[in-house]
Amino acid sequence: MKRITAILLLLALLLSGCGGEAVYVPTGNGLFQDETTQPTTQPSKPQTQSLTLGYYPEKSLNPYTATEVSHKLIFSLLYQGLFAVDREYNVSPILCKSFSVSKDMRTYVFYPTEATFSDGSPVTAADIASSLEAARAGTVYSGRLKQVSAITITEDGGVQIDLKTPYENLPLLLDGPIVKASETQAERPMGTGPYGYDIGINGLQLKRRSEWWCRAKLAVTAPFVSLLKVDSPATMRDDFEYGNISIVCADPGSDLYVDYRCDYELWDVESGIFLYLACNKNSKIFSNKALRAALTHGIDRDALVQEYYRGFAESAYLPASPDSPHYSDTAKETYGFHPEIFTQAVTDAAPENMAITLLVNKADSRRVKAARGIAKMLENYGFTVTVSALSGNSYTNALKNGKFDLHLGQTKLSANMDLSAFFDPDGALSLGGLADTATFALAQGAMENEGNYDHLYKRVMSNGMLCPILFRTYAIYAQRGLFDDLTPARDHVFYYDLGRTLESAKLQ
Repeated sequence: MKRITAILLLLALLLSGCGGEAVYVPTGNGLFQDETTQPTTQPSKPQTQSLTLGYYPEKSLNPYTATEVSHKLIFSLLYQGLFAVDREYNVSPILCKSFSVSKDMRTYVFYPTEATFSDGSPVTAADIASSLEAARAGTVYSGRLKQVSAITITEDGGVQIDLKTPYENLPLLLDGPIVKASETQAERPMGTGPYGYDIGINGLQLKRRSEWWCRAKLAVTAPFVSLLKVDSPATMRDDFEYGNISIVCADPGSDLYVDYRCDYELWDVESGIFLYLACNKNSKIFSNKALRAALTHGIDRDALVQEYYRGFAESAYLPASPDSPHYSDTAKETYGFHPEIFTQAVTDAAPENMAITLLVNKADSRRVKAARGIAKMLENYGFTVTVSALSGNSYTNALKNGKFDLHLGQTKLSANMDLSAFFDPDGALSLGGLADTATFALAQGAMENEGNYDHLYKRVMSNGMLCPILFRTYAIYAQRGLFDDLTPARDHVFYYDLGRTLESAKLQ
């Protein structure tokens, strides 16, 4: 992602229309500026940083159950994982001193480093094991740990994780928070990060740990971080614009999102939320393999990203995040928008009936709008498209019973881009005839040997099993000049590492 200039932003705003929504172009790690306020000089960073975060007191602050995106900021300061994962999916050891892996890659043993919690007590194997069990049982991390069959403590003080299937890079999934074993169910559990909970004159706050166990370089340097209660995204936005809140993490793809139109710096970071089209292989039209495979060429993803997600997404031409190391630089050229190819495929298929049903979840209004945009694209090729926007049991039953030709689905992929659930006969996403033994085996094989990702993606795309659309991004708004070196990652807004490599921690 590159820095965007005020001129480019102004052009985007003008193109969006004076009264409509602005089309934002996130910077990734740079400057983003509203055209109404353009300072000529960059304000100097204060010697003592002052920081205030907004939070929802009625929503969970337990990291294993909290789904509020804005709370990611708080958790980034409180907690650490066995490993940290940056925005490009590089893995760095944090609370893991060393680890071993069996030859069949089904058993890992992790040994804790000499870290301490905010009360000064040491991190033990029991703390790590209990935290991982809480993550397995919680709503946030359970999906990535679905292949874990057992977590035990070894005689030499390690934490052993046994897997149902071989994983070449399990550490990629182990950046979740480690808390005290006695507090996994607590409302605000204690962590090992640079800050701990504290009560100040204005209520709940975070206090910088003077005896923090490690000395990583942090973007946040404030001795105290104030926590301001908010009750809605609009309140969060207003307090930010009035200068009462310093930084906000928001989800522009959510129906609850509100626009930010003040002066700020903006970073975006991939969220793992994957939007895709799935064909019903039992459909009279899309039972045609060649037509399914050509569908990818009929969809203008960049137009969808700008019009319906206002730039807060990345076009995807493979079922993997464009930030992932498994993504191919040639994917756009191979599977991108080439309407002439799809037109020829439609001509060759010569379907008798061009009427199709596009199913979408009505509960997600932005996705419904995107579905209607896709419908308009397909109508340019001669299809008559009915957008079936259903919710609740009606939507679930339509999916299960195959009452669609196309389905605009959305899921959150784990950091290893595991596609197993799409092709597993018992998978939650294997709908419309997606279940396929050979593809499921390739998906499992990619977990065991990352060299198999290329084979997996070729099979998925050549058989038209999925038509990737985009990966949504989170937006991080900060008061101008507050941070010099913010490098947000998917699950860690204030990302930092300890200068260690994965290989250096691996026992031979």
